[in-house]
Amino acid sequence: MKSKILDAVAISAAVLCLIHCIAFPLLMIIPLGISHNPFIDLTFLIIGAVVVYRITKNMTWNWLKFLFWISIALIAVSVVADLIFEIHIPLIYAGAAGLITGHILNFRNHKH
Repeated sequence: MKSKILDAVAISAAVLCLIHCIAFPLLMIIPLGISHNPFIDLTFLIIGAVVVYRITKNMTWNWLKFLFWISIALIAVSVVADLIFEIHIPLIYAGAAGLITGHILNFRNHKH
């Protein structure tokens, strides 16, 4: 039951992250005076990494573990590049999509 709840929270966070990553560049086009804060991305990364760690520590499917951790790594590369070099690398989209996919697969494979 605990992993089911973690998957539900993680799916929600990953979808919010993906919406944030897609919508924010569109909002930058409109002159509203909004500036990008990479610490929002860092917050999503930390939440995602904690949830992925807790879910994968007892997981038996190595391919699903790999999907989770490669997705976190893609997001981390993008966030670190934004924090240090102030450039946006689109790897964050692939990472968020990978997390959403992994959590949906993990959620479906549980015995409810």
